[in-house]
Amino acid sequence: MLVRADHLKTSDNPAFVALLDQLHHREVRLSDEQHLLLKYLDAWQLDYLGDYRAARASLTAIIRDAPDPTLRFRATATLINVLGAVHRYEDAFAQLNQLIEQLPRITDREPRWQGLGEIAQLLTAAGQYDLATSYARQMMDVIPSGETACKASYFIEHARYSSGQLDKDDQEAQQAIDNCASAGESVFANALRADLASMQIQAGHPGKAAALLEKHYSSVRHDQYQITTLRFDALLAQAYLAMGQSSKARTYALAAWQASTPGEFTDPLRMACKTLYQIDQQRGDFKSALSWHARYMEADKAYLDDVSAKAMAYQVVKQQVQARKAEVDALAKRNRILQLQRALDRKAMEASRLYIVVLALGLLAIGLWLLRLKRSQLQFMRMAQCDSLTGIYNRKHFMSEAEHALLYAERSGRRASLVLIDLDHFKLINDTYGHATGDQVLRRAVQACQEYMRSTDVFGRLGGEEFGVLLPECALDAGIERAEAIRRAIAALRGQEEPDVAISASFGVAFTGESGYELRQLLMDADHALYRAKRAGRNCVVAGKAGEGMVVA
Repeated sequence: MLVRADHLKTSDNPAFVALLDQLHHREVRLSDEQHLLLKYLDAWQLDYLGDYRAARASLTAIIRDAPDPTLRFRATATLINVLGAVHRYEDAFAQLNQLIEQLPRITDREPRWQGLGEIAQLLTAAGQYDLATSYARQMMDVIPSGETACKASYFIEHARYSSGQLDKDDQEAQQAIDNCASAGESVFANALRADLASMQIQAGHPGKAAALLEKHYSSVRHDQYQITTLRFDALLAQAYLAMGQSSKARTYALAAWQASTPGEFTDPLRMACKTLYQIDQQRGDFKSALSWHARYMEADKAYLDDVSAKAMAYQVVKQQVQARKAEVDALAKRNRILQLQRALDRKAMEASRLYIVVLALGLLAIGLWLLRLKRSQLQFMRMAQCDSLTGIYNRKHFMSEAEHALLYAERSGRRASLVLIDLDHFKLINDTYGHATGDQVLRRAVQACQEYMRSTDVFGRLGGEEFGVLLPECALDAGIERAEAIRRAIAALRGQEEPDVAISASFGVAFTGESGYELRQLLMDADHALYRAKRAGRNCVVAGKAGEGMVVA
């Protein structure tokens, strides 16, 4: 029963759950080894249902207590999936490296198959598509009894989709879907159908996408796998909107939005909010459209931040692994030098001078290498803190530095102002002149802002064309003056790079005397002021909750 349940996890999850229930009724008859396997299957189902906290606790206990290295390996593979789901990416990649190190010692096909799949899946999420594909192809060589090539084919085709290599009528993807459907692996078949439908929508064939998704919608509901259900709803909403059927589009978009986990910003949630914003905009319900647009912007920023966090975590862990390897190599070199020293001590006195020279050169080489490694680590830390395009703080580091500055200001009884800056019509600039010109506009705007920055000011890019400036020891009037000076400087950039590019920005200013010292509240009030500046015609400064202190160009 345990083996049969293990094989039914994804192909027939309801049957798998029923078997688990039967096994729990016979739990007293299980051996210690069987009990641990049942505990693992329970943890797998918790992960499948999205109860990541409970799944993580159970898997950690199995890794700690299980005497069977194969079961510990499987639990580690599933834990990687859980850590990725809760955005603990550095921990996930750290576990991934341990899994890769254990792979050569795992000869059992089933856990090796599972481990290779988790590796391929996490590497795809980190944008390492070629590496992910190579591990997925290794799965083809170790297909265990009771399995088919379905999962390996899914990981290969999903990596192709994520890297933009899939097209709307891709025969390899369709073959993978057929293989998974024949094997009864509807979870993987439907995930690939969602990828294919996404490409059909992008290629301008929303009708084909809707037909494909509607045909298999009941199957997705039966599987009860949340992320695929959310993708189907969000993609159906996009397809029906493109077909002009806004009522159906709204129904599916609301379903995706309502079923999303609070606080989780996924791609389906982002798509759903954008669709609802577009529907209300078409209907002329601009108040509701503005509300959905705000939710879309929040979800879009959070989703892009999450994508960046995955890639960054992969690089951080990779750097840490290389550093540890370098330390081991350095110790090996040092041990070798000590061995040489003992050997040379046994030689005649005339060879001692040569030994000292060799030792000094070896230590110098190690010192130079460690210095180079330290510089590399410092450079990587700067990359993690600064925006690669403009050179100023990225969103994460800006939030951290701003919170520290506000805490100091609150303790010392000093005031501070927060300024949000949003370049006007930036998407139109990108669409009209291209992204290269858009990037140049961003850099020029940042340079103009920096002319008015003090050494104590915290300046960062919050995402896209939006920037934030925390001004310590700056009252509201002074904050408005600084914002207005920056606004004039940005407006003066017109024509310096491209004769027909008009550059301007809207500003929202919040003040601790009105909003308090909590960064979240300051950002909300400054964002509201920024929206009022946009509604006032853009290229202006609006301060305070009620808009007092408005300065219009």
